[in-house]
Amino acid sequence: MSEPDRYDMVIVGGGMVGASLAIALARSGLKLALIEAFTPGADSQPSYDDRAIALAYGTRRIFEATGVWPTLAERAEPISDIHVSDRGHFGFTRLNAADEGVPALGHVVTARELGHVLLERMRHNPDLEVIAPARVTGFEDRGRQVLVEIERDGVLGTLSCGLLVAADGGDSAIREQLDVPVQRWQYGQSAVVTNVTPTQPHCNVAYERFTDTGPVALLPMTGQRCAVVWTVRDEQVDEVLGLDDGAFLTAFQTRFGYRLGRFRRVGRRAAYPLSLLRARESVRGRVVVIGNAAHTLHPIAGQGFNLGIRDVAALAEVVDDAFKAGVDIGAAETLAAYAAWRSAEQRNVALATDGLARLFSNPLVPVRLGRNLGLLAMEFLPGAKRPLARAAMGMLGRQPRLARGVPLG
Repeated sequence: MSEPDRYDMVIVGGGMVGASLAIALARSGLKLALIEAFTPGADSQPSYDDRAIALAYGTRRIFEATGVWPTLAERAEPISDIHVSDRGHFGFTRLNAADEGVPALGHVVTARELGHVLLERMRHNPDLEVIAPARVTGFEDRGRQVLVEIERDGVLGTLSCGLLVAADGGDSAIREQLDVPVQRWQYGQSAVVTNVTPTQPHCNVAYERFTDTGPVALLPMTGQRCAVVWTVRDEQVDEVLGLDDGAFLTAFQTRFGYRLGRFRRVGRRAAYPLSLLRARESVRGRVVVIGNAAHTLHPIAGQGFNLGIRDVAALAEVVDDAFKAGVDIGAAETLAAYAAWRSAEQRNVALATDGLARLFSNPLVPVRLGRNLGLLAMEFLPGAKRPLARAAMGMLGRQPRLARGVPLG
């Protein structure tokens, strides 16, 4: 039997998080392999569809440090202000980039456009081998190495690595084989996503409105379009998706209001069920679970991908430091440092988004009054908005070097 192909790290999953990790480690000197089930650039890649992605300011800094941002900036629309309100009630608050001393609170780009940029950037890493289309059929952690069995074009093969990274999404096969315990919750809601064109310019303002069926987000996009994330109850999904363009625009107009005038055009629509998933462990032996494989969140406040990209920045730093120091990148001490770094934020963001989703869907009058008073307090009390703005930008807690704009190389 031939010896397995040897790598320092094998990344399973070539979506936005897995690709970002491969790019972050491009100048590290590590020999990397990335296994992806879809052909790179294929329209069928589910991670790179037409959904709008809100990139926090901290995520922009990470992409700046990894060389992704100069190309991506041409396709991304900045968010200068965020307006948060409780539909039909008095509570509201606003966040402003100038108040925080940043050029933008975040940016909006489609997953497809982000995917094109990431895939092109990966092609310039001579130490990275992209194995696709291929799937992992099993793996074995042997203590000093992990053997990864793959199938490609009907041919079975084996890879060997010092560290296996699961970036294979919420239904992670790697996490399932590890039998990592998870916390799961189905919200009974789905996100209907599309884009609309309003009669008034969006002026780079992002809106988050809380309604009785869940939050509605309207995000500025290029070409004076706005991305829509409309949360509806699961039993409403078929009805909403079945509306013709005119009826959909009327229904969404009623739900959102007229802050941007009338909505004139609507793009393709899709729906995604909403759930909470949080892995109780992010490290098991020589395997690390990151991104949606470790935490899938409610889209409220747009934290899901941004939390995953901060996983990438922290893991890349820990691995790069270990490699340069001549330390085993998959050793227990190395990975324990990553787990300790990320566990608090992963837990806190999951709890915060879940809590917000529950708080703003609660119809009880005392709860509604309390949340509206809380929004007004943030708006009018000096300093009260600062923690909210820093959290929205992904700038709380210990910041990886990449998030400070410092490359690892």
